Amino acid sequence: MPSTPPAPRPLRSDAERNRARLVIAAREMFAEHGVEVAMADIARHAGVSNGTLYNRFPTRQDLLEAVFVDRLEALAALAEDAAADPDPWQGFVTYLTGMCELQAADRGFNEVAARGLRSPAARPLREKGAVALARLFNDAKTTGALRADATVDDLAFVVWGISRTVEMTRHTAPESWRRHLALLIDGFRAGSTNPLPDSGRPARH
Repeated sequence: MPSTPPAPRPLRSDAERNRARLVIAAREMFAEHGVEVAMADIARHAGVSNGTLYNRFPTRQDLLEAVFVDRLEALAALAEDAAADPDPWQGFVTYLTGMCELQAADRGFNEVAARGLRSPAARPLREKGAVALARLFNDAKTTGALRADATVDDLAFVVWGISRTVEMTRHTAPESWRRHLALLIDGFRAGSTNPLPDSGRPARH
């Protein structure tokens, strides 16, 4: 019989403190400078060595997951709350607004949202959100509020568009994305005059 692999050893208290310091430092640096900030700068901001950083987070992707998985949890919860709203259109608008507020509040997450976070921890959260959004879209179409040819994949255009607006107006008009979002939301309403062209399936947001 194959032996059961041993459970991972818990981090020592000092190692756990270093990990927490690195996550906090990375969150601050990503929010200010974006996710391409140098790993050495993150280590310096956290007050630890580069070796300690790479011991805890061997790759940038590992660090991104540690920093932003809570944002994906928040998005999944937003989707489930929206799907449970007795007014599907209001739920739809609330979800899009909440999603874009997360993007606007954090430059790092804005970049991650546009690129997508591909990791084992992110996958179940994306799937959880996708199930809720599929239900929301179906309910909103059934009530006649959402245009019949809109799909969940079309939300990628919202993420990408708002991401760029946030990036370009962050320092000059940081609330401009709300105007952009209002225009995008109107495009999802039932009764739009022109059918959507079939241009292929965008990558999921």
